[in-house]
Amino acid sequence: MAIKISDEILKKLRDKHQVTAREVDECFLNMTGNPLKDDRDKHKTNPPTMWFIAETNKKRLLKICYIIIDGNVHIKSAFEPNEHELRIYRKYS
Repeated sequence: MAIKISDEILKKLRDKHQVTAREVDECFLNMTGNPLKDDRDKHKTNPPTMWFIAETNKKRLLKICYIIIDGNVHIKSAFEPNEHELRIYRKYS
């Protein structure tokens, strides 16, 4: 499975969240829990948006949001999670 990040999303990650593509890759490699499906009405997509929280190699926690299309992971966003997101992930992942 390849991780794909569009130029538009790369710009958003860099400018809005100060996240690099390398950090996203590191989070996939360091993931320890199971991804969760984002089933909130405002965020529903087809295919469904999945997310997880993991550390980068420098111990920075990031929430990674993505969809899977044709066997490839397409990143939608990546940012530092808030406490609510951390609680949900720790409880259900």
